[in-house]
Amino acid sequence: MSELQKSFAKSKLAKLPSEAPIYDSMDIPEGYRDEESSSASSVSSTGTLMPSPTRNLFARRGGGQSSQSLPWTDFFAQELFLPEDIDEIHIIHHVYLTPPTGSGPLFVMHHGAGSSGLSFATCADELRKILPNAGVLSLDARSHGCTTMTPKSEKLDQESPSTRSAAQAETDGRIELDLSLETLSRDLVFIVRETQAKMRWENPPDIVLVGHSLGGAVITDVAKKGELGSKLLAYAVLDVVEGSAMDALQSMENYLSTRPIRFPSLASGIEWHTRSRTIRNTTSARVSVPSLIYEESEPIDASRPWVWRTNLSATKPFWENWFVGLSRKFLDARGGKLLLLAGTDRLDKELMIGQMQGKYQLQVFPEAGHFIQEDQPAKTAQVLADFYRRNDRSALVLPPKVADMQAAAAMKKGAGASEKGPSK
Repeated sequence: MSELQKSFAKSKLAKLPSEAPIYDSMDIPEGYRDEESSSASSVSSTGTLMPSPTRNLFARRGGGQSSQSLPWTDFFAQELFLPEDIDEIHIIHHVYLTPPTGSGPLFVMHHGAGSSGLSFATCADELRKILPNAGVLSLDARSHGCTTMTPKSEKLDQESPSTRSAAQAETDGRIELDLSLETLSRDLVFIVRETQAKMRWENPPDIVLVGHSLGGAVITDVAKKGELGSKLLAYAVLDVVEGSAMDALQSMENYLSTRPIRFPSLASGIEWHTRSRTIRNTTSARVSVPSLIYEESEPIDASRPWVWRTNLSATKPFWENWFVGLSRKFLDARGGKLLLLAGTDRLDKELMIGQMQGKYQLQVFPEAGHFIQEDQPAKTAQVLADFYRRNDRSALVLPPKVADMQAAAAMKKGAGASEKGPSK
């Protein structure tokens, strides 16, 4: 081979990939449509866009840290375990907490179905950059994250349960799944009050409730019932409205059938969420996804031992209960109201009318997917901070009372008369 031929061959070879792409052996159903996933995302907290076989979602990347998990300690100051016995169940509610300082508010975050408290991790971090005195409490709902449920007779003597132990405590079927709106609302109120007691806050901070998807329905229900009293300053609902959520129920089962059931590793689970654009922010995926899946101790498929923490298909009996009447409750509850959406197409008629009447603040992030707080954490945090400032009672400057104005005028008049001295 001549020198010219060798140099030509080298230039061609240099342009080829170092190795052929390798794909994990996960079955991806065909024949689904992206428009169906868009509506399904209004209900599900596990996806905005269905994966497509043409996107090579499971192709392994060449190194890097994009699929390495991040610890929750990078985003919150501490975690709390709040035990409770209710009916025949022993629950250990798990929350992530950064306490407020001074007179700062407490943002109470409730995630959506299938997600966890770490869904708000990056947003909480950005929020405290803007409001350093603010606190953030982000909970794991029952059957999610590290919150555990066991029969009373078999209480877990465990201060820090893992996602795996939390899930396996429920997999044997001895705990009846109860994710009704009434139960989740009751849990939220208990967690707020128990946190206050455990942290020994003599003067509870003002509260701003923030809920994503299903969490939006929960915090709205709590706000409407008024169980947090005068300390509830305002509430914000992220990417869920009654109309589009009810429509999305029709395609939820189809959406769930497209998700992988198992993953070879935690890294592959993180990568699936980012490549499918379920979560569009890599940092957020690295901190939140580890709480969504866990490694089975005795897996059915040893090559893919990582499975979902929450069985979303089993929550089907509660889907309609979550969202019926949501729009009316959102508009009627007392306090400041914010609706943050990924698109105006999600607005239903009742909310359109309410928005035109100025009953709530509307913010739209068209560049975000369903997980607004994860896709756009800095922008979401800025909107939440501005929303709090507009509703902060301590910042209100009220006009003086008429009686006080008259008294001040009289005093001024009297002082003026005394300065002139007695008339001659």
